Amino acid sequence: MKSDKKEKKAKLFSFKNLFFDFVRITAAPGLLWFRPKRIYENEAAKKKIKGPAIVIANHAGTVDPMYLMMIIWYRRHRFVCKSDLMETKAGGFWLRAFRCIPIDRDNASFSTVRQIVDVLKEGSLVSMFPEGAVNAESDSPAAFKSGMVLMSIQSGAPIIPVYVKPRKHAYERVTAVIGEPFSVIERYGNRPKFSQIDEAAKYLHEKEINLMNMINNSERK
Repeated sequence: MKSDKKEKKAKLFSFKNLFFDFVRITAAPGLLWFRPKRIYENEAAKKKIKGPAIVIANHAGTVDPMYLMMIIWYRRHRFVCKSDLMETKAGGFWLRAFRCIPIDRDNASFSTVRQIVDVLKEGSLVSMFPEGAVNAESDSPAAFKSGMVLMSIQSGAPIIPVYVKPRKHAYERVTAVIGEPFSVIERYGNRPKFSQIDEAAKYLHEKEINLMNMINNSERK
């Protein structure tokens, strides 16, 4: 019983997450301005995310991580970011303070993938943008890279697709659609073929487009 209480305290407070929690608390009044609106794909998507999970989202701008933190406010995010962003003093300081995980988007090493898998196995929520780069030219997400599928297989964590509508005006509220969790292992097993890994990435990309259409359709009504 005592060990359960200690574990709960560790989850609520941690020196490693002190900066992240401080920013989250002090930025809370900003929710009144952004007024985040959540749309859910179905009843399964409404359930709170517990345990290890991979959140994927479209990447329309540099502030997308902030929007994701607003949408899924009750969990700490470990964001995957481009390794070159860590090379500057200012960028490196802030990204490390937020406990971001650097990755070379053009040549992701096994050690980096292993690091992310280890983080997931600790029970963390890892958030990433599988387009691989900011796609500001189109509201429709570009093709997804398949790294998230491999991480899901090795960690057993489900993948949760989220589409955040790009904001056109400063006063526009943040609107997002949260999709149903997708388990790669449940669909393809522990050792899927390379073709099935690509198939899973394409499926999630199509799912992202469907979530985008849900927002568009809801606004037409």
